[in-house]
Amino acid sequence: MTKVKKEKVCADGEEAAAAGGTEKTYQELIANLNPIARPLASRKLSKKLYKCVKKAAKGKNIRRGVKEVQKFINKGEKGIVVLAGDTLPIDVYSHLPVMCEDRSLPYAYIPSKVDLGSSAGSKRPTCVILIKPHQDYQDAYDECLEEVSSLPKAL
Repeated sequence: MTKVKKEKVCADGEEAAAAGGTEKTYQELIANLNPIARPLASRKLSKKLYKCVKKAAKGKNIRRGVKEVQKFINKGEKGIVVLAGDTLPIDVYSHLPVMCEDRSLPYAYIPSKVDLGSSAGSKRPTCVILIKPHQDYQDAYDECLEEVSSLPKAL
């Protein structure tokens, strides 16, 4: 029994080291959230969104950054908008949830902009990403879309 636990801990430690050093837990990341970070994705949904972003980034089916996402939302592009909850100042992207609601785009906040940027294949933190639908990862996209759409919207 203890051997299994040790192996499991080593595997997790190796993943954290490969990811770039110390990895914070979900609870530690939640401590740094903005007051407007609602609806917040659960730990499970956050992992699904990171995987979907990773798959979309391989096929170049994402829009990254506030200016680019805002431009394509205005043009009428569809997809899931993923916002980082630890972005400061809030004014940088506080208008995006309103734009998403006006165009009935699903959106969710995740705890970390560093994790969002790295899942998109970038070394820089990213505060917002638009995941476009594509047949290469349609199953993962549909699952994320369903869960994000069912999240309760902020008042």
